[in-house]
Amino acid sequence: MFTGIVEEAGSVESLERAGPSWRLRVRAARTLEGIVSGDSIAVNGCCLTAVAFDGAGIAFDVLEETRRLTNFSSLAPGAPVNLERSLRLDGRFGGHFVTGHVDGRGVVETFEQRGADHWLLVRGPAGCGRSLVLKGSVAVDGVSLTVAGVEGDAFAAWIIPHTMAATNLGTRRAGDAVNLEFDMLGKYVEKLLHTQRS
Repeated sequence: MFTGIVEEAGSVESLERAGPSWRLRVRAARTLEGIVSGDSIAVNGCCLTAVAFDGAGIAFDVLEETRRLTNFSSLAPGAPVNLERSLRLDGRFGGHFVTGHVDGRGVVETFEQRGADHWLLVRGPAGCGRSLVLKGSVAVDGVSLTVAGVEGDAFAAWIIPHTMAATNLGTRRAGDAVNLEFDMLGKYVEKLLHTQRS
């Protein structure tokens, strides 16, 4: 379980085929603090298991299914990735409940500066609009954002300067793929309503 409050933007060192899966190695600093083998780390909002680490970075096994459902297939060496260690029960809780189970990819349609802030417009997968609520929450590449507008399967969010500086969202441009996780409570409500209609 995560909060969507990114701890640092690491960088991809490599993503290579390793037997039946892929091996992703990410350079990190803060995320290494207190890490043990088997820890869950959100990488661009996708929950991965730390399988190896040293003083400079962390390695993860990535399944083909994960590459297919996320923007990992376009990761290249040097690419910035958002990193968050799993939630500790004795810590503060900001953001919202994020599971690290990516629902699908979205595409950045517009990302522009408006005053001191930035306006982000993302088009999600077909049908995702039913999981979006004005003033609700959505995780974009693992960043907890407040939905500022919804139109069909597209949503908008304001990005504050701190988020621009502390995450990889500052590098995003129109046409980029982003990982999306919709609010867990909303997905349960949608499932219940669908079951009642059936």
